[in-house]
Amino acid sequence: MLEPTRREHLTVVVVGGGQAGLASGYHLKRSGVQFAILDRHPRIGDSWRRRWSSLKLFTPARIDGLPGMAFPAPSDEHPSRDAMADFLEQYARSFDLPVRSNAVVRRLLARADHFELDLGEGSLTADQVIIATGSNQVPKVPDFARELDPAIRQLTAASYSSPSDLAPGAVLVIGAGNSGSEVALEAASAGHRVMLSGRDTGKGNPKLFGRVPWWIGQVLLTKSTPMGRRMTARMAAGGAPRFWIEAADFERAGVERVGRTVGTEAGRPRLDDGTMADVGTVIWCAGFKQDFDWITPRVVDDSGRALHERGVSSVQRGLYFVGLPFQYSVASALVGGVSRDARYVVRHVVRQQGRTVDRRAVRPLVSA
Repeated sequence: MLEPTRREHLTVVVVGGGQAGLASGYHLKRSGVQFAILDRHPRIGDSWRRRWSSLKLFTPARIDGLPGMAFPAPSDEHPSRDAMADFLEQYARSFDLPVRSNAVVRRLLARADHFELDLGEGSLTADQVIIATGSNQVPKVPDFARELDPAIRQLTAASYSSPSDLAPGAVLVIGAGNSGSEVALEAASAGHRVMLSGRDTGKGNPKLFGRVPWWIGQVLLTKSTPMGRRMTARMAAGGAPRFWIEAADFERAGVERVGRTVGTEAGRPRLDDGTMADVGTVIWCAGFKQDFDWITPRVVDDSGRALHERGVSSVQRGLYFVGLPFQYSVASALVGGVSRDARYVVRHVVRQQGRTVDRRAVRPLVSA
Protein backbone atom coordinates (compact mmCIF):
# COMPACT_ATOMS: atom_id res chain seq x y z
CA MET A 1 0.00 0.00 0.00
CA LEU A 2 1.23 3.51 -0.78
CA GLU A 3 1.96 5.78 2.14
CA PRO A 4 0.52 9.30 2.02
CA THR A 5 3.05 11.91 0.99
CA ARG A 6 3.37 15.34 2.55
CA ARG A 7 0.67 17.77 1.38
CA GLU A 8 -0.79 15.38 -1.16
CA HIS A 9 -4.24 16.57 -2.22
CA LEU A 10 -7.19 14.30 -2.97
CA THR A 11 -10.75 15.08 -3.95
CA VAL A 12 -12.23 12.79 -1.26
CA VAL A 13 -10.66 11.07 1.73
CA VAL A 14 -12.49 8.28 3.55
CA VAL A 15 -11.34 7.84 7.15
CA GLY A 16 -11.84 4.21 8.18
CA GLY A 17 -11.29 0.98 6.26
CA GLY A 18 -14.01 -1.23 7.74
CA GLN A 19 -17.28 -2.15 6.08
CA ALA A 20 -18.58 1.46 6.09
CA GLY A 21 -15.41 2.82 4.52
CA LEU A 22 -15.19 0.07 1.91
CA ALA A 23 -18.86 0.46 0.92
CA SER A 24 -18.25 4.19 0.53
CA GLY A 25 -15.17 3.43 -1.55
CA TYR A 26 -17.17 1.13 -3.83
CA HIS A 27 -19.68 3.86 -4.65
CA LEU A 28 -16.98 6.53 -5.01
CA LYS A 29 -15.07 4.39 -7.49
CA ARG A 30 -18.21 3.70 -9.49
CA SER A 31 -18.78 7.46 -9.63
CA GLY A 32 -15.29 8.16 -10.98
CA VAL A 33 -14.23 10.28 -7.99
CA GLN A 34 -10.55 10.52 -6.99
CA PHE A 35 -10.24 9.24 -3.42
CA ALA A 36 -8.28 7.23 -0.88
CA ILE A 37 -9.37 5.19 2.15
CA LEU A 38 -7.23 5.62 5.25
CA ASP A 39 -7.18 2.59 7.58
CA ARG A 40 -5.39 2.78 10.91
CA HIS A 41 -4.71 -0.96 11.02
CA PRO A 42 -1.86 -2.86 9.34
CA ARG A 43 -4.24 -5.14 7.46
CA ILE A 44 -7.74 -4.71 6.07
CA GLY A 45 -10.21 -6.45 8.41
CA ASP A 46 -8.07 -6.03 11.54
CA SER A 47 -10.85 -4.11 13.27
CA TRP A 48 -12.69 -7.47 13.32
CA ARG A 49 -9.66 -9.68 14.01
CA ARG A 50 -9.04 -7.77 17.24
CA ARG A 51 -12.41 -8.63 18.72
CA TRP A 52 -13.03 -11.73 20.85
CA SER A 53 -12.12 -14.95 19.11
CA SER A 54 -15.50 -16.71 19.29
CA LEU A 55 -17.53 -13.75 18.03
CA LYS A 56 -20.16 -14.45 15.39
CA LEU A 57 -22.37 -11.93 13.65
CA PHE A 58 -25.97 -12.10 14.83
CA THR A 59 -27.08 -11.37 11.27
CA PRO A 60 -27.05 -14.23 8.72
CA ALA A 61 -24.71 -14.28 5.72
CA ARG A 62 -27.50 -13.46 3.26
CA ILE A 63 -27.55 -9.87 4.55
CA ASP A 64 -23.86 -9.56 5.47
CA GLY A 65 -22.60 -8.72 1.99
CA LEU A 66 -21.45 -5.35 0.72
CA PRO A 67 -22.44 -3.61 -2.53
CA GLY A 68 -21.33 -5.66 -5.49
CA MET A 69 -20.46 -8.79 -3.51
CA ALA A 70 -22.53 -11.22 -1.47
CA PHE A 71 -20.98 -12.81 1.60
CA PRO A 72 -19.42 -16.16 0.52
CA ALA A 73 -21.25 -18.49 2.89
CA PRO A 74 -24.57 -20.37 3.11
CA SER A 75 -27.37 -17.83 3.49
CA ASP A 76 -28.38 -18.91 7.00
CA GLU A 77 -24.84 -19.19 8.38
CA HIS A 78 -23.65 -16.63 10.90
CA PRO A 79 -20.14 -15.52 9.90
CA SER A 80 -17.31 -15.67 12.41
CA ARG A 81 -15.07 -12.77 13.32
CA ASP A 82 -12.26 -14.04 11.09
CA ALA A 83 -14.58 -14.84 8.20
CA MET A 84 -15.85 -11.27 8.19
CA ALA A 85 -12.30 -9.89 8.38
CA ASP A 86 -11.21 -12.03 5.43
CA PHE A 87 -14.31 -11.00 3.47
CA LEU A 88 -13.44 -7.31 3.89
CA GLU A 89 -9.90 -7.97 2.71
CA GLN A 90 -11.18 -9.89 -0.32
CA TYR A 91 -13.72 -7.17 -1.06
CA ALA A 92 -11.11 -4.39 -1.15
CA ARG A 93 -8.89 -6.50 -3.38
CA SER A 94 -11.69 -7.51 -5.75
CA PHE A 95 -12.70 -3.91 -6.47
CA ASP A 96 -9.12 -2.57 -6.27
CA LEU A 97 -10.07 -0.02 -3.65
CA PRO A 98 -7.27 2.43 -2.76
CA VAL A 99 -6.81 1.55 0.91
CA ARG A 100 -3.79 2.97 2.71
CA SER A 101 -2.91 0.93 5.77
CA ASN A 102 -1.25 2.15 8.99
CA ALA A 103 -2.68 5.60 8.27
CA VAL A 104 -3.81 7.09 11.58
CA VAL A 105 -5.59 10.43 11.30
CA ARG A 106 -4.60 12.36 14.41
CA ARG A 107 -6.48 15.52 13.54
CA LEU A 108 -8.92 16.73 10.92
CA LEU A 109 -9.08 20.49 10.44
CA ALA A 110 -11.64 22.23 8.24
CA ARG A 111 -10.32 25.24 6.37
CA ALA A 112 -12.33 27.71 4.26
CA ASP A 113 -12.19 25.61 1.08
CA HIS A 114 -10.56 22.30 2.03
CA PHE A 115 -9.69 19.91 4.85
CA GLU A 116 -6.29 19.16 6.36
CA LEU A 117 -5.61 15.70 7.76
CA ASP A 118 -2.68 15.30 10.14
CA LEU A 119 -1.20 11.80 9.93
CA GLY A 120 1.70 12.38 12.29
CA GLU A 121 4.67 12.08 9.95
CA GLY A 122 2.81 13.63 7.04
CA SER A 123 -0.44 15.22 6.02
CA LEU A 124 -3.09 15.23 3.34
CA THR A 125 -5.55 17.79 2.10
CA ALA A 126 -8.94 17.01 0.61
CA ASP A 127 -11.99 18.78 -0.76
CA GLN A 128 -14.38 16.43 1.06
CA VAL A 129 -14.05 13.89 3.86
CA ILE A 130 -16.20 10.88 4.76
CA ILE A 131 -15.84 9.68 8.35
CA ALA A 132 -16.35 5.91 8.40
CA THR A 133 -14.72 5.00 11.69
CA GLY A 134 -17.68 2.85 12.74
CA SER A 135 -19.98 2.71 15.72
CA ASN A 136 -17.63 0.83 18.09
CA GLN A 137 -15.23 3.65 18.87
CA VAL A 138 -14.87 4.20 22.62
CA PRO A 139 -16.27 1.68 25.14
CA LYS A 140 -18.61 3.15 27.72
CA VAL A 141 -17.01 2.79 31.15
CA PRO A 142 -18.41 4.73 34.14
CA ASP A 143 -16.23 7.00 36.25
CA PHE A 144 -16.58 4.74 39.28
CA ALA A 145 -14.60 2.05 37.47
CA ARG A 146 -11.48 3.88 38.72
CA GLU A 147 -12.53 3.06 42.28
CA LEU A 148 -12.34 -0.70 41.78
CA ASP A 149 -9.54 -2.57 43.54
CA PRO A 150 -6.49 -2.61 41.21
CA ALA A 151 -6.35 -6.38 41.77
CA ILE A 152 -9.59 -6.72 39.78
CA ARG A 153 -8.80 -7.07 36.09
CA GLN A 154 -10.92 -4.73 33.98
CA LEU A 155 -11.64 -5.42 30.31
CA THR A 156 -14.09 -4.11 27.73
CA ALA A 157 -15.92 -5.64 24.79
CA ALA A 158 -13.15 -4.11 22.67
CA SER A 159 -10.18 -5.40 24.67
CA TYR A 160 -11.47 -8.87 25.63
CA SER A 161 -10.30 -11.57 23.20
CA SER A 162 -10.71 -14.97 24.91
CA PRO A 163 -11.10 -16.63 28.33
CA SER A 164 -7.31 -16.61 28.64
CA ASP A 165 -7.63 -12.87 29.35
CA LEU A 166 -9.61 -13.54 32.54
CA ALA A 167 -8.11 -13.45 36.01
CA PRO A 168 -8.73 -16.36 38.39
CA GLY A 169 -12.07 -16.22 40.16
CA ALA A 170 -15.54 -15.04 39.29
CA VAL A 171 -16.36 -12.76 36.38
CA LEU A 172 -18.81 -9.86 36.30
CA VAL A 173 -19.99 -8.93 32.81
CA ILE A 174 -21.73 -5.57 32.76
CA GLY A 175 -24.19 -5.12 29.91
CA ALA A 176 -26.73 -7.78 28.91
CA GLY A 177 -27.08 -7.07 25.21
CA ASN A 178 -25.68 -9.22 22.41
CA SER A 179 -22.00 -8.67 23.20
CA GLY A 180 -22.30 -9.03 26.96
CA SER A 181 -24.41 -12.16 26.62
CA GLU A 182 -21.93 -13.83 24.26
CA VAL A 183 -18.94 -12.95 26.44
CA ALA A 184 -20.72 -14.20 29.57
CA LEU A 185 -21.53 -17.55 27.98
CA GLU A 186 -17.96 -17.95 26.75
CA ALA A 187 -16.50 -17.16 30.18
CA ALA A 188 -18.87 -19.66 31.80
CA SER A 189 -17.87 -22.34 29.29
CA ALA A 190 -14.28 -21.87 30.44
CA GLY A 191 -15.24 -22.82 33.99
CA HIS A 192 -15.64 -19.40 35.59
CA ARG A 193 -18.50 -18.39 37.81
CA VAL A 194 -20.16 -15.62 35.79
CA MET A 195 -22.60 -12.90 36.77
CA LEU A 196 -24.30 -10.98 33.96
CA SER A 197 -25.30 -7.51 35.15
CA GLY A 198 -27.84 -5.15 33.63
CA ARG A 199 -31.42 -4.88 32.51
CA ASP A 200 -32.75 -7.45 30.10
CA THR A 201 -32.71 -5.85 26.65
CA GLY A 202 -35.31 -8.32 25.41
CA LYS A 203 -35.28 -10.98 22.75
CA GLY A 204 -35.25 -9.91 19.12
CA ASN A 205 -37.07 -11.93 16.50
CA PRO A 206 -34.59 -13.68 14.15
CA LYS A 207 -37.32 -13.71 11.49
CA LEU A 208 -36.57 -10.01 11.01
CA PHE A 209 -33.51 -11.12 9.07
CA GLY A 210 -35.52 -13.04 6.49
CA ARG A 211 -35.41 -11.63 2.98
CA VAL A 212 -38.85 -10.01 2.98
CA PRO A 213 -38.90 -8.76 6.63
CA TRP A 214 -35.37 -7.34 6.19
CA TRP A 215 -36.47 -5.39 3.13
CA ILE A 216 -39.59 -4.16 4.89
CA GLY A 217 -37.52 -3.16 7.91
CA GLN A 218 -35.18 -1.17 5.70
CA VAL A 219 -38.19 0.75 4.39
CA LEU A 220 -40.29 1.12 7.55
CA LEU A 221 -37.79 1.30 10.42
CA THR A 222 -36.13 4.57 9.46
CA LYS A 223 -35.97 8.09 10.83
CA SER A 224 -38.56 9.03 8.21
CA THR A 225 -41.33 6.93 9.78
CA PRO A 226 -43.00 7.14 13.21
CA MET A 227 -42.41 3.41 13.73
CA GLY A 228 -38.71 3.77 12.97
CA ARG A 229 -38.30 6.79 15.23
CA ARG A 230 -39.96 4.95 18.13
CA MET A 231 -37.73 1.91 17.70
CA THR A 232 -34.63 4.08 17.35
CA ALA A 233 -35.43 5.87 20.62
CA ARG A 234 -36.16 2.60 22.43
CA MET A 235 -32.95 0.92 21.29
CA ALA A 236 -30.84 4.00 22.02
CA ALA A 237 -32.21 4.14 25.56
CA GLY A 238 -32.18 0.44 26.40
CA GLY A 239 -29.72 -1.28 24.08
CA ALA A 240 -30.33 -3.63 21.17
CA PRO A 241 -32.31 -6.81 21.86
CA ARG A 242 -30.51 -10.16 21.97
CA PHE A 243 -30.69 -12.38 18.94
CA TRP A 244 -30.18 -16.16 19.06
CA ILE A 245 -29.55 -16.22 22.83
CA GLU A 246 -32.42 -17.36 25.05
CA ALA A 247 -32.81 -17.00 28.81
CA ALA A 248 -32.55 -20.79 28.97
CA ASP A 249 -29.03 -20.55 27.50
CA PHE A 250 -27.92 -18.63 30.58
CA GLU A 251 -29.48 -21.20 32.87
CA ARG A 252 -27.83 -24.12 31.08
CA ALA A 253 -24.42 -22.42 31.21
CA GLY A 254 -24.77 -21.43 34.86
CA VAL A 255 -24.65 -17.68 34.13
CA GLU A 256 -26.26 -15.76 37.01
CA ARG A 257 -28.46 -12.83 36.00
CA VAL A 258 -28.01 -9.99 38.47
CA GLY A 259 -29.16 -6.38 38.68
CA ARG A 260 -27.43 -3.25 37.51
CA THR A 261 -23.94 -2.36 38.70
CA VAL A 262 -24.32 1.08 40.28
CA GLY A 263 -21.04 1.81 42.06
CA THR A 264 -18.32 0.44 44.28
CA GLU A 265 -17.77 -0.28 47.93
CA ALA A 266 -14.44 -1.23 49.48
CA GLY A 267 -13.06 -1.61 45.96
CA ARG A 268 -15.69 -4.11 44.84
CA PRO A 269 -18.59 -3.63 42.38
CA ARG A 270 -21.90 -2.79 44.09
CA LEU A 271 -25.16 -4.01 42.56
CA ASP A 272 -28.45 -2.14 42.78
CA ASP A 273 -29.71 -4.48 45.52
CA GLY A 274 -26.72 -3.58 47.71
CA THR A 275 -24.83 -6.82 47.02
CA MET A 276 -21.05 -6.60 46.68
CA ALA A 277 -19.68 -8.71 43.82
CA ASP A 278 -16.54 -10.59 44.81
CA VAL A 279 -14.90 -11.05 41.41
CA GLY A 280 -11.49 -11.31 39.78
CA THR A 281 -12.53 -9.76 36.46
CA VAL A 282 -14.99 -7.09 35.33
CA ILE A 283 -15.84 -6.86 31.63
CA TRP A 284 -17.60 -3.69 30.51
CA CYS A 285 -20.04 -4.45 27.67
CA ALA A 286 -22.36 -1.49 28.11
CA GLY A 287 -21.98 -0.16 24.59
CA PHE A 288 -19.83 2.43 22.90
CA LYS A 289 -19.81 6.17 22.41
CA GLN A 290 -18.74 8.23 19.44
CA ASP A 291 -15.39 10.02 19.47
CA PHE A 292 -15.00 12.96 17.12
CA ASP A 293 -12.92 15.24 19.35
CA TRP A 294 -10.13 15.07 16.76
CA ILE A 295 -12.26 17.05 14.30
CA THR A 296 -12.10 20.88 14.26
CA PRO A 297 -14.44 22.74 14.34
CA ARG A 298 -16.72 20.87 16.71
CA VAL A 299 -19.21 18.76 14.75
CA VAL A 300 -21.06 17.05 17.62
CA ASP A 301 -23.82 17.87 20.09
CA ASP A 302 -23.39 18.19 23.85
CA SER A 303 -23.51 14.40 24.26
CA GLY A 304 -20.77 13.86 21.68
CA ARG A 305 -23.00 12.53 18.88
CA ALA A 306 -22.34 13.72 15.34
CA LEU A 307 -24.74 16.39 14.08
CA HIS A 308 -25.93 15.25 10.68
CA GLU A 309 -28.87 14.58 8.37
CA ARG A 310 -28.60 11.11 6.83
CA GLY A 311 -24.81 11.30 7.13
CA VAL A 312 -24.41 14.83 5.78
CA SER A 313 -22.87 17.04 8.47
CA SER A 314 -25.24 19.73 9.72
CA VAL A 315 -22.26 21.80 10.86
CA GLN A 316 -19.46 21.51 8.33
CA ARG A 317 -19.87 21.65 4.55
CA GLY A 318 -18.01 18.83 2.79
CA LEU A 319 -17.99 16.52 5.83
CA TYR A 320 -19.94 13.24 5.86
CA PHE A 321 -20.49 10.18 8.03
CA VAL A 322 -21.20 6.53 7.22
CA GLY A 323 -21.74 3.67 9.67
CA LEU A 324 -23.21 5.58 12.60
CA PRO A 325 -25.85 3.91 14.78
CA PHE A 326 -29.32 4.87 13.52
CA GLN A 327 -27.77 7.06 10.81
CA TYR A 328 -30.98 6.59 8.87
CA SER A 329 -32.42 3.23 9.93
CA VAL A 330 -31.99 0.66 12.67
CA ALA A 331 -29.77 -1.26 10.21
CA SER A 332 -27.34 1.60 9.59
CA ALA A 333 -24.59 0.25 11.85
CA LEU A 334 -24.99 -3.36 10.63
CA VAL A 335 -22.84 -4.75 7.83
CA GLY A 336 -25.89 -5.24 5.63
CA GLY A 337 -27.17 -1.73 6.29
CA VAL A 338 -24.17 0.46 5.44
CA SER A 339 -24.52 0.28 1.65
CA ARG A 340 -27.67 2.36 1.42
CA ASP A 341 -26.21 5.08 3.65
CA ALA A 342 -22.93 5.04 1.73
CA ARG A 343 -24.79 5.32 -1.57
CA TYR A 344 -26.82 8.29 -0.32
CA VAL A 345 -23.71 10.06 1.00
CA VAL A 346 -21.73 9.52 -2.19
CA ARG A 347 -24.58 10.96 -4.26
CA HIS A 348 -24.39 14.06 -2.06
CA VAL A 349 -20.60 14.18 -2.45
CA VAL A 350 -20.91 14.11 -6.22
CA ARG A 351 -23.63 16.78 -6.26
CA GLN A 352 -21.53 19.09 -4.07
CA GLN A 353 -18.76 18.84 -6.64
CA GLY A 354 -21.22 20.25 -9.18
CA ARG A 355 -21.31 17.03 -11.13
CA THR A 356 -24.37 15.21 -12.42
CA VAL A 357 -25.20 12.09 -10.43
CA ASP A 358 -25.46 8.96 -12.56
CA ARG A 359 -27.68 6.79 -10.40
CA ARG A 360 -26.48 3.69 -12.21
CA ALA A 361 -22.95 4.46 -11.05
CA VAL A 362 -23.86 4.33 -7.38
CA ARG A 363 -26.24 1.40 -7.57
CA PRO A 364 -24.90 -1.99 -6.37
CA LEU A 365 -24.02 -4.40 -9.14
CA VAL A 366 -25.40 -7.27 -7.06
CA SER A 367 -27.94 -6.98 -4.29
CA ALA A 368 -26.15 -7.99 -1.09
